Amino acid sequence: MKNYRLGTHRAVPPQETLDRVLPHLPAMGITRLANITGLDEIGIPVMTACRPNSKSISVSQGKGVSLAAAKVSATMEAIEIFHAENIHLPVQFTSLTELKKLHDVVDITQLPSMDVSPFSAHERRLWIEGRALATNNAIYVPYDLVHCDFTIPLPPASGYFQLSTNGLASGNTQEEAICHGLCELIERDAMTLWSLLPVLQKNAKKVDLSSISDTSIQTLIAQITKAKVMISVWNITSDLGIPTFFCTIMNEQDSPHRPLYPSSGCGTHPSKTVALSRAITEAAQTRLTLISGSRDDASIELYKQLQDSNYQQVIKDTVFAPPPNLDFNSIKSWEHVTIDEDLSLLLNQLVKVGLDNPIVVDLTKAEFNIPVVRVIAPGLEGIHDVPGYAFGQRAQCLQQKQNCKKERQTTSLAEHKQEGTTL
Repeated sequence: MKNYRLGTHRAVPPQETLDRVLPHLPAMGITRLANITGLDEIGIPVMTACRPNSKSISVSQGKGVSLAAAKVSATMEAIEIFHAENIHLPVQFTSLTELKKLHDVVDITQLPSMDVSPFSAHERRLWIEGRALATNNAIYVPYDLVHCDFTIPLPPASGYFQLSTNGLASGNTQEEAICHGLCELIERDAMTLWSLLPVLQKNAKKVDLSSISDTSIQTLIAQITKAKVMISVWNITSDLGIPTFFCTIMNEQDSPHRPLYPSSGCGTHPSKTVALSRAITEAAQTRLTLISGSRDDASIELYKQLQDSNYQQVIKDTVFAPPPNLDFNSIKSWEHVTIDEDLSLLLNQLVKVGLDNPIVVDLTKAEFNIPVVRVIAPGLEGIHDVPGYAFGQRAQCLQQKQNCKKERQTTSLAEHKQEGTTL
């Protein structure tokens, strides 16, 4: 049952989750939780969790509509990454050719990959066993898509599959963790497809914020606008139909004393209000993460780009200037009573577009008993804005459709001009 519904849907309230996990933080190297909300004028709660000896990023961020929710968000993100950095499950070091002789193996052509390293079916690499959600049958997946130990040297044959935390999730129950992981995968897929759309199509999906009646969302928007920060939201829901939103915020006026930058966030959930809440609070989290300077992988080049006045003006003209067109009430939403219902919906929506085989690797450790999973959904796109990402079949198909549409428009325009000349 969902016993907590303020900004998110969880089995128990945030404080109960926090009370349960706090005793285990020292064993996972989490040395402190920091409240960085006050570094910005907006006031949406943002927390960080620090792990100095991390094997990936050492500072995790968390956000929420309350301080307790933000604290749990940051803590659970640090916990799940720790689990993925320290995997003590059996692995196979073999080639795809040899592995397929004895075990079921995921279709690697459907997995997020990079164009920096070729794949060879005869090259030995690490594989780990997962379970197909639909059948519970064992199936092997590349270890690259599960672990988060990014210390050098990486495991043998690394480089073909995308290394990330995409689909890594924790929760109060395993079902809750799986739902969270699947939503993140669907969100990333939607972001990749959205990135390929022309500007006019994007503008048509800009949400009219005045059409939102939910009081918790209204409160978040009011906090942002009161701080003299602009906000725009787009409905980027993909063909899967699971509500997904993209939010960008930016100061109304430039300040020579404190140059800030456009910051964005994204959110996905069967409930459109939860999805939108996640997008808005993540935009605030992104902004505060940059202000605090706590993110390990935020380079000085990123700061220079975001603070460039010409870049900011382009964002104002292209992002905030177009008027909103979409009524929030027209967007489909699901308000289920249980997390199991959410999970069933996510799986059914994947089946509708021919993606029926999500896989789960259970990373839960007995000594902590905190459900942590890595979800892999073959066929969904990966993180598109990482250098070297190779677009998958869904993105390629969309690109082909866009190109065909452009060709038809060009042909139609040429024919129209020719007719005018003839007349």
